[in-house]
Amino acid sequence: MTQISRPTTTLREHSTPSTTNPNDLSRLTEYEVIGRHLPTEANPSPALYRMIIFAPNVTVAKSRYWYFLRGLKKVKKATGEIVSVKSIQEKHPLKVKNFGIWIRYDSRSGTHNMYKEYREMSRTDAVEALYSDMAARHRARFRSIHILKVVELEKADDVKRPYIRQLLTKGLSFPLPHRVQKINTQKIFSAKRPTTFA
Repeated sequence: MTQISRPTTTLREHSTPSTTNPNDLSRLTEYEVIGRHLPTEANPSPALYRMIIFAPNVTVAKSRYWYFLRGLKKVKKATGEIVSVKSIQEKHPLKVKNFGIWIRYDSRSGTHNMYKEYREMSRTDAVEALYSDMAARHRARFRSIHILKVVELEKADDVKRPYIRQLLTKGLSFPLPHRVQKINTQKIFSAKRPTTFA
């Protein structure tokens, strides 16, 4: 009886995620993509269509743009062109904000509309939390989630979900149950003779 040897897989070291690496697919970036239909004799100046796309890089952003434009305006990549692709940066990246996100996603039983709220530092962080949450709770893939709108909830009355509203309480504090006092390792007396030479 011959024994079949299975190929062994080696683990490769992965670098830490960086937002500046275009090949990094773990972090999303907000892009503003503008495109149009190619000019023709019947329509020499076609209308421009602008979309906000959350994608890991420019290539995926362009691909998602043509996917949505083909379904909405019947304009495909072969008969259209992209005029501009611009990355949008967060204006206040150190401020904690509340976001409301409207989505439509395809499950194994049908298409569903959904509204979810997240408390994050930026719009891209909120969208990343959305994709992780939908993958955990509903087994929804990246390709089956369509983001319709992302809005910052500036007023506390606009927050609907109780898991976000409970964090808006004035004077909110959290206990520190396991506080370890730092041991002072500095010696009071020195066993070496002091020197004045540098």
